[in-house]
Amino acid sequence: MDEALRQDAVAARSQVRSGGLRGTELLRRLRAVPLLERDAWTDVLLGLEEEAPDTLDLPPESIPYLPCGVDEILRMVEEAPLGADDVFVDLGSGAGRVVMLAHLLTGARAVGVEIQGLLVTHATASSAALGLSGVSFVHANAADTELEGSVFFLYAPFNGETLKRVLRRLEEVARKRPIRICALGLELASEGWLRRRETSSPWLSLYDSVPVDDAPNAPR
Repeated sequence: MDEALRQDAVAARSQVRSGGLRGTELLRRLRAVPLLERDAWTDVLLGLEEEAPDTLDLPPESIPYLPCGVDEILRMVEEAPLGADDVFVDLGSGAGRVVMLAHLLTGARAVGVEIQGLLVTHATASSAALGLSGVSFVHANAADTELEGSVFFLYAPFNGETLKRVLRRLEEVARKRPIRICALGLELASEGWLRRRETSSPWLSLYDSVPVDDAPNAPR
């Protein structure tokens, strides 16, 4: 990223810290950044330039941290769609890029659940530096914590038995109220309680929960 573009991101960060540059204006600003520079520009905006303190000492079935591309985040926010009345939960939130952008773009309360304590500390400090009161991060295993939200995001954060346990927890939430699940690099078509929607991206999958009585395996 050249210096002029970097200074543009620094100026945008200052606007965010002062309580401005949100919603459609931030979306317009992001889309004006060249595609190949968009992730780096966003990391300056959010204070995520330094390499996140990832660890290789992960529990079984956990996937090492890999930040989600900004373009896919923008698609997810638009197509979910995510709004100010939603509670957005990123399961495996890493350094917090998705959580902070989701909040800034929509005003939704946004929560990140992350198993790596160092990443939680890093993300919490970054959001605090921007003064984002509608953002929080929880140090927890998503398979073992209470999941409360209306829109859930998964960027292939875990697999195997852990993924099955998380999906059972999400199914329990869906029995209480409708939810949407946004997944990148993860197919959930075999879940009878979810109905898949078409998206504009081959990588992004969107699912709406199905009312209990309409699910294929519901008792008759």
